[in-house]
Amino acid sequence: MPGVRVGQTTITGDGLNTGVTAIVPSGWETTLPAAVAVGNGYGKLIGTTQVDELGVIETPILLTGTLSTFRVADAFLTWLLDRNPQATSLNPIVGETNDGHLSDIRRRPITPAHVHNALDNATSDLPAEGCAGAGTGTTALGFKAGIGTASRTLRTSPAGGYTVGVLVQANFSGLLTVLGRPVPAPPIDADGNSCMIVVATDLPLDSRQLGRLARRAVFAMARVGSDYAPGSGDYAIAFSTSRTATYAERDLRAPFQAVTESVEEALLNSLTMAHTTTGFNNHKAHAVPHDLLR
Repeated sequence: MPGVRVGQTTITGDGLNTGVTAIVPSGWETTLPAAVAVGNGYGKLIGTTQVDELGVIETPILLTGTLSTFRVADAFLTWLLDRNPQATSLNPIVGETNDGHLSDIRRRPITPAHVHNALDNATSDLPAEGCAGAGTGTTALGFKAGIGTASRTLRTSPAGGYTVGVLVQANFSGLLTVLGRPVPAPPIDADGNSCMIVVATDLPLDSRQLGRLARRAVFAMARVGSDYAPGSGDYAIAFSTSRTATYAERDLRAPFQAVTESVEEALLNSLTMAHTTTGFNNHKAHAVPHDLLR
């Protein structure tokens, strides 16, 4: 996705499988249009009320494990203050899913150095997927999952030349479904049943239109078999790197399709790029066997 960098810190060993993923769009210092969609609010997404109220983000977006959310937000705030000596109000955005099945979540192991490393080393290279960053300890649909990414470049007028990019932190329950075909998995007794979805685009959309994109991102979880469990926190945050809102409502069909396809692909990538992981209390999550997907 042009104009967006991603950085990750991965923590493994000694009962830990966790980390931080940072999504850093160009121009965040002077705000970018954005919106949040809540599929199920059983989670922690710091900063959402201001995004809802003002329709903008004024910081990068960070993802981590549930009980580390608040430590990440504090370290993130320090990083932001260091870059703006005049600031007296900031709205850091930090989301999470629960990686407690594979990581000793109560230790809250994320330090300021982990957070700052993810932010300072963010690049425009293709992000690592699967067991990386905030996805190091997550599971989804009965298998080891993690971070996934995908994008679509829109080719038809009037959307031609624009891009929709997606990054997911997958950690939810259901029956894995690929192109309509179920792929059964042994049950995982994991507490976390959530998904964080970040949608980035250069389409000239306003906050309300970005909210429409974000809702489609949550809808797309059904395409891979999410059961939208009552204990799941399913969130999408969409932002645009364009500050001009000139896109007609009647032309949103292609962007809607792009975000739906990208979320589906990103979720599948989060699974197919992950490896079998043994973690806290000898819990194990198996990688999805690729031969089952043929």
